[in-house]
Amino acid sequence: MAEKVGIYVCHCGSNIAGTVDCEEVARWAGQNIRDVAVARDYKFMCSSLGQQLIEDDIKKEGLTRVVVAACSPHLHEKTFRRACQNAGLNPYLCHMTNVREHVSWVNNDKKAGTEKVKSLVSAAAERVKHQQPLEPFFVKVNPATLVIGGGIAGLQATLELADAGYPVYLVEREPSIGGHMAQFDKTFPTLDCSACILTPKMSEVGQHENVTMFTYSELEEVSGSVGSFKVKIRKRARYVDYDKCTGCGICVEKCPRKVVDDDFEAGLGYRKAIYTPFPQAVPRVPVIDTANCTYFQSGKCKVCSKVCPTDAVRYDQQDEIVELEVGNIVLATGWKLFDCKRLPNYGFGRLANVYTNLEFERLCNAAGPTNGKIVLRDGKTEPQRVAIIHCVGSRDSRYNSFCSAVCCMAAMKFGHLVLEKTNAEVYSFYIDMRPNQKDYEEFYQRLLEEGMHFVRGRVAEVTDAARRPEEQGKLIVQYEDTLLGEQKRLPVDMVILMGAMEPQADAKEMGLKCGISCSMAGWFTERHPKLDPVATMTDGVFVAGVCQGPKDIPAAVAQGAAAAARISGMITNGKVMIEPIVASIDEESCSGCRVCNNMCPYNAIEFDETKNVSRVITAMCKGCGTCVAACPCDAISGAHFKNEQIYAEIEGILWDAQPAAAATEGGR
Repeated sequence: MAEKVGIYVCHCGSNIAGTVDCEEVARWAGQNIRDVAVARDYKFMCSSLGQQLIEDDIKKEGLTRVVVAACSPHLHEKTFRRACQNAGLNPYLCHMTNVREHVSWVNNDKKAGTEKVKSLVSAAAERVKHQQPLEPFFVKVNPATLVIGGGIAGLQATLELADAGYPVYLVEREPSIGGHMAQFDKTFPTLDCSACILTPKMSEVGQHENVTMFTYSELEEVSGSVGSFKVKIRKRARYVDYDKCTGCGICVEKCPRKVVDDDFEAGLGYRKAIYTPFPQAVPRVPVIDTANCTYFQSGKCKVCSKVCPTDAVRYDQQDEIVELEVGNIVLATGWKLFDCKRLPNYGFGRLANVYTNLEFERLCNAAGPTNGKIVLRDGKTEPQRVAIIHCVGSRDSRYNSFCSAVCCMAAMKFGHLVLEKTNAEVYSFYIDMRPNQKDYEEFYQRLLEEGMHFVRGRVAEVTDAARRPEEQGKLIVQYEDTLLGEQKRLPVDMVILMGAMEPQADAKEMGLKCGISCSMAGWFTERHPKLDPVATMTDGVFVAGVCQGPKDIPAAVAQGAAAAARISGMITNGKVMIEPIVASIDEESCSGCRVCNNMCPYNAIEFDETKNVSRVITAMCKGCGTCVAACPCDAISGAHFKNEQIYAEIEGILWDAQPAAAATEGGR
């Protein structure tokens, strides 16, 4: 029995109709494509009226297949599948062809564009005739959630879920939660004390009955799929018994070994070989730095063990692997600072009074190494002139082409703190000012009124080579003022480099563990940049905060809450739908070569040792087809992408070449 195909061509306003004759395509399809019962064009097919048009035709004309020529299926495939389902047609008998991004937006020739759309519509119509009804399936959702990263985004996601009554496992690689925000002095544009607004959240997470924290720990392995992930967490040895330690701090106080703190204090301060990162750390359980501990290096000392009143120090403690089962995963792994030594012309690491933005945060922090006094490296001299250089390592094709989003505002915050605490002049060297969020422009105007100097132009060099007497003993900023069109030199006492936000060094490795990908820059890739910025292409894995791309604190908090809301909805529903467009393996044909196991980008294929065959984990499969193409035995097939469907699509797209080919064959 012949199929009855309905074809619908969307104008998308002028997005498609501007370079495609949609009426001609619909007319042509109705006259030239076999088994087409209805062919229509409409201004906005995705509108309620457009969807109703499809539903009515299915009921009245008895359509058995539907083709929609419109925008990306990524955007509206669910819309049109729902319309078919409402009319009683299996939603997987609907097929979309993308004529907006693939034709209209890349073409200015209306005649050529119209002909290409005819080919795409013909291909879709031939393909859809071979599609088969599919049924989605559902899996139960474990109410426990794993949150990786204890920065502000991870904390927000954790609290949202825990307050809703769901168990949360929070994993943080540092000895304490808090992330970079714990290092900051104040937050823009309100100049709130960073610790004052962060530490209550840290304390709440640490004491919450629904939260289990794994600090000084890392994600080791992920298996399973949405609703039922199995994860392994490596708890690194602290060499302090977590249960026995009371956080009294006597061991830290009595430890004789002092080392430079390159982590929390960014190299400006010191800590002991046994330490807690900062006074408000959660948990307040110290960690022994084995690389600097006298006992671990020479077998002597043991002062911390001798003075501990609860006998909590354990030199023989080993790493521990903890296995957990969770329904969803939130990645909130944050960012790292660009290594400013990669720009040697700015002198960081060579010239003493060149600071990174993170160093300056600690310098002006009341709990920092100088108790909040802004002084030079000698620890006592107050600067008289300070230069702040924007976009160090960002907006630069040699390093990071992206904007780090927060540097302009952070630079203005630094300028305000310098003006507030010293009598120094402040010069800010920028490419473009981007104070584009709520109250940011007002903060910019405030700094102008306070007397901060803004100079448009990228700094070429920071040097200590003096040319004039007034430059002796100073740092000289060589720059071009692009507004005046002049090359200038400015002697200063201190330079602050606004280093770029970069993805964590192990972001790609973390993405592979969780079955998600990274952008070329290294940020985790979301499902859709506008409509689904917290979900990923792997169901059950969500992203929040700067690990998805540079953003400020409010945006990171909002994204953490959004990820938690998505997960809460899934847990409340109790089950989640899985798309049936997945691969399947014919075990009779499988040779057990395991080629597909290594090729699958989603780790969705397991190997059955007893039967010596591979098997698809349908809940994890995304139907990408990698395994289908790689299988040397032709044992794997992909639903909706079977050979007959692909061949039919190829024949359809070559509709205008077939008569010529037939004539050539007849002539032979």
